[in-house]
Amino acid sequence: MTERAVNYEQLKDSISSAYPALSKQLQRIARFALENPQDLALGTVASIADAAQVQPSSMIRFANALGYSGFSEMQQIYRGHLVERSASYRDRIEQMRRGNGRPAAVAGGTGVLRQFVDEAITELSHLEENVHAQDMKAAVQLLAGAAHIHILGQRRAFPIASYLAYALRQLDLRTHLLDGVGGMLGEFVRGIAPGDVLIAISTRNYSPEVIDAAAACHQRGVAVIAITDGPLSPLKPSARVSFELGDDSTQQFRSLVGQVCLSQALVVTTGHHLADRASPRRRKPNGS
Repeated sequence: MTERAVNYEQLKDSISSAYPALSKQLQRIARFALENPQDLALGTVASIADAAQVQPSSMIRFANALGYSGFSEMQQIYRGHLVERSASYRDRIEQMRRGNGRPAAVAGGTGVLRQFVDEAITELSHLEENVHAQDMKAAVQLLAGAAHIHILGQRRAFPIASYLAYALRQLDLRTHLLDGVGGMLGEFVRGIAPGDVLIAISTRNYSPEVIDAAAACHQRGVAVIAITDGPLSPLKPSARVSFELGDDSTQQFRSLVGQVCLSQALVVTTGHHLADRASPRRRKPNGS
């Protein structure tokens, strides 16, 4: 049995550490717990088990596996975290909408648009909580100091990779988009050297080529910056800096707004860093 965590950050680390040894059913609960902390804080054992598609008894076994005597004891950690961060207006409005039984989308195109806007606002309201200042600072220092920057993202992550390649080039950084044209992805990855940086972007269902490229670069001592969904992402072990933005895989059309916003922040913050580094220090005036 693992030693129980006493705060939310410790609990996330405990779940990530315990994950490989858990049964498939408990792994499903682990993923749900990491992706839906508010549900863990507010739900009953039965409602959470139903949402995670497991038996209620499995929720008790999951809590026991993390060192707690029961589910309620573990739930207190989630409730404490919810009180600390407090519900945003967006969360409150969403709860009111659900309570009133108002459908997410009404007939007509504007109803669909409203649904996507609502989901995007909710995603952005949680973005700052998921992105930590020390990770942003570390990523910017890596990008500003890299000999070459290589960016890899496939399928739905490709637009993010393309934007980063375009925007970082505007800062006069040597940036290369790894698009795999002609089946040459493996050759390009083998050309990435220590002193370079790889930005790898992938969320569930993860792109095997992106995971393999990040692992290969990590083994050769290349710094990897991962943009992914959570602490269970297969990108995380290879990453020197990992941005875990969360990803609601229950949505039919998952949003990219969080990744776009993070990418813009990375580019602009790197630009500020480069400008500060290039500016000569102002000399203090002679004292008279």
